[in-house]
Amino acid sequence: MKKRFFFWFILILGIIILSIIVFNSKKENNSNYVANKTSGEVNNSNYFSNNSFGEINNQTDQLNESQNSSNVTNITINSTGDEIKNDELISTFSTKIYTKDEGRQNNVTITCNKLNGTIVKNNSTFSFCDTIGPSTSSKGYKEAEIFDDKGNKKPGLGGGNCQVSTTLYNAVLKVPSLIVTERHEHSNKVPYIQEGKDAAVAYGNFDLKFKNNSGFDIKIEAITTNDNITVNLYKTL
Repeated sequence: MKKRFFFWFILILGIIILSIIVFNSKKENNSNYVANKTSGEVNNSNYFSNNSFGEINNQTDQLNESQNSSNVTNITINSTGDEIKNDELISTFSTKIYTKDEGRQNNVTITCNKLNGTIVKNNSTFSFCDTIGPSTSSKGYKEAEIFDDKGNKKPGLGGGNCQVSTTLYNAVLKVPSLIVTERHEHSNKVPYIQEGKDAAVAYGNFDLKFKNNSGFDIKIEAITTNDNITVNLYKTL
């Protein structure tokens, strides 16, 4: 009888101890789960915080890009490593090239290269024809469409030069202290500028001239691509 009682006592005691161990183990696991879950929420909070910081950085980058795009001063470095601000953009104008005629593109490129880098001294008068000179085959010019005095199209050496002079003319108009002293309209409407804003040139006959009354020297930059002609005017310091 005593042996049976002892057996049941040991069995019940073992069951109680095993139950306590299992209960404590589950409680510990639940506590770890809650802790891990809380830690995960903190990590998510850090993720959103980092995300917001990234958006702020993106906005700052966009602001810097905007500020850089509005910077109108070219900076050069002299032999001592100092920065020299010498070219301040004061005007720019572009016209679209509507025809891909090889001769015209060739002529526009030659004329822009000749015009590019021209310095117009203060109180001096610029002449497009004197700067570019006559359009001759010896200079590489080819025939392209031009207008005769009756408004008819015909082939002529230097066809396309008038679009360069027109682009320059409209850039000059943006600077009040540059006074246009000679300008001629075409005998027919041109497609690259609105009516009354063109500037026809023909060496020995029609010229584009303006006087620099700005108080400083002006540098002309002429650039051409397959699609556009752009003229920038810089104040040189």
